[in-house]
Amino acid sequence: MNTQTVIDLVTRAMVVAGEVSIPILLASLIVGLVVSLFQAMTQINDYTFTFVPKLIAIALVLYIGGPWMLQQLTGLTTALLTGIPHIIGIT
Repeated sequence: MNTQTVIDLVTRAMVVAGEVSIPILLASLIVGLVVSLFQAMTQINDYTFTFVPKLIAIALVLYIGGPWMLQQLTGLTTALLTGIPHIIGIT
């Protein structure tokens, strides 16, 4: 195994991790911004008021995008496991 192989594996893993986490983070960010604006306009300062909408948004994103996220993660895992002989230099 050479350095370039390790760099490629780490790069691919980081790209997949970013692709999987970005929808969740964006949903949380957008809902948090909307709730914060609503709280600023109405002067309601309740901490649970920001938590529950974010939790619902994240659950919705996971429900809608969960199969795609799982497909991305299993694709990466399958590629890593099937590539082990090539990585360690057997083939």
